[in-house]
Amino acid sequence: MRKIHVIGIGSGDPRQLTLQAVGALRGTDVFFLLDKGEAKSDLTQLRRDMLDAHLPAGAYRVVEARDPERDRAAGGSAYSPAVGDWRSARAGIYERMIAEELGEDETGAFLVWGDPALYDSTLGILEEVLERCAVAFEYDVVPGVSSVSALVARHRTGLNRVARPVQITTGRRLAEGFPEGVDDVVVMLDAHQTFRRYADEDIDIYWGAYIGTPDEILVSGPLAEAAPEIERVRAEARERKGWIMDTYLLRRNPGRR
Repeated sequence: MRKIHVIGIGSGDPRQLTLQAVGALRGTDVFFLLDKGEAKSDLTQLRRDMLDAHLPAGAYRVVEARDPERDRAAGGSAYSPAVGDWRSARAGIYERMIAEELGEDETGAFLVWGDPALYDSTLGILEEVLERCAVAFEYDVVPGVSSVSALVARHRTGLNRVARPVQITTGRRLAEGFPEGVDDVVVMLDAHQTFRRYADEDIDIYWGAYIGTPDEILVSGPLAEAAPEIERVRAEARERKGWIMDTYLLRRNPGRR
């Protein structure tokens, strides 16, 4: 039976690899990587650097495939079907790589940015591959340091306040309104800087981009004051690198005077 490790590798700092993750790396024969194009080639290189740091040369194989394009212009009712089509296209690629590149008695691995359980599609895609019944395998999951954990650590704050809930959501959902009954909201996958909609409220923001990498940028403070700075540095970083991954915590202060 083929075996697959789904390994969370943290948000970018190679030192965030857990001992469990290193153990899984050392028990892997073939690593599967998706090439996201020239603009994001440094993401692939960071994964290769992690392998070089923990594994002897020649002790493993790397198999790469091009990541299918996703319709990022799809909105409204078209958003979910577009994501579904993209995930199914990925499932076809995963299926082919596992069937053709992994022997019956070998172990493969997918190196997942952050944590596989938080806003990542790998687990769902592998389940779709299994449902197709074209190739059989077992898989396990190694948790990783998420960008959420790394963000609050770098800002030296917590996710929640005493006896208060915290919610993790997306920019798309935040655009529909601030979550009811929650004052601490972590926002991921926000390409449109939705935090700007709330700049007139008493909210603090803890923002970070490329967290854990040499390009890391951090900005924090009252949202009304920090928003223009975030917009500026975000635009400059995106222009310089061609892509950006950012996460932020919004902390509303309803009782502050």
